[in-house]
Amino acid sequence: MASANPGGESVREETRDIEAVENLNNARDKITREIKKVIIGQDRVIEEMLIALLSDGHCILVGVPGLAKTLLVSTVAQILDLGFSRIQFTPDLMPADITGTDIIEEDRTTGKRQFRFVKGPVFANIVLADEINRTPPKTQAALLQAMQERQVTAGGNTYQLDLPFFVLATQNPIELEGTYPLPEAQLDRFMFNIFVDYPESDEEIEIVETTTSAYAPDLERVLDAKDIIALQQLVRRVPVPRHVVEYAVRLARATRPGEEQAPQFIKDWVNWGAGPRASQYLILGAKTRAILRGRYTPECEDVRSVARPVLRHRIITNFNAEADGITTIDIITRLLAEIPEVVSD
Repeated sequence: MASANPGGESVREETRDIEAVENLNNARDKITREIKKVIIGQDRVIEEMLIALLSDGHCILVGVPGLAKTLLVSTVAQILDLGFSRIQFTPDLMPADITGTDIIEEDRTTGKRQFRFVKGPVFANIVLADEINRTPPKTQAALLQAMQERQVTAGGNTYQLDLPFFVLATQNPIELEGTYPLPEAQLDRFMFNIFVDYPESDEEIEIVETTTSAYAPDLERVLDAKDIIALQQLVRRVPVPRHVVEYAVRLARATRPGEEQAPQFIKDWVNWGAGPRASQYLILGAKTRAILRGRYTPECEDVRSVARPVLRHRIITNFNAEADGITTIDIITRLLAEIPEVVSD
């Protein structure tokens, strides 16, 4: 009998991973092409959402009403052939309205009664938490276990969620009446905070022309749940040079005013900086961005590219920043300009 050949198996695995990266690069082009049948413009938003999905992370879309945030999420679910549910967050929404509840069911043949768990809308591959800041913290917290552990506990029983599982939340940044700020613990569960801006003038003309006509796009399904899980596993296997990890950690630590090496403007304008989860997401995002672009290992530029959506909701500014008119994006932009990249040996 021939002896096992660990080296040969390793080579075959590496070959399969290289082919998977090439296939993903082709799939990315097809996904983007299908999305653009419905969504006009928003190239950065689409790329950041795909990075979050393939990194097995959740994201929150922040933008004024009417920018197609909800339409983008439902379109992505359709193209990826994933189970989709929408939860409209309102002040009277209860935790059981998200996770599900136990109901009493009577067996007609025996007359016995027993509890049966009825699954809530969180039991889907993609959950759209629409206007997530419109519900009280108690209800917002119902998503915490699902987002972190991919499971739900109700009535003393634990139920596993179907994989892949993503929470894509939307938030209106300008309307404050009747809203509840998201707790920092929940904000930290979101890999990306994606800002959705107004379209360009020519894009808005195209939007009006297509949405006021009889045009009905025919979307083609590109990937399914099994493909996405395999790609998420591929992301984890992507090697990262040590200097890229060091740069990501240096960026995250520089946001903390208590750090000795933190820049003076951080000490002046920031109350709390990003935690270790930010460093993890900087690297995961950089790895996914690299393979989406057909490269087999990330660079510092990939870390820089995902820094804004990763850090935007993890930096808490103080009164001095507000008085000076400084936003978290201003701080991140200055950090990227002042924190030097780590050079490889």
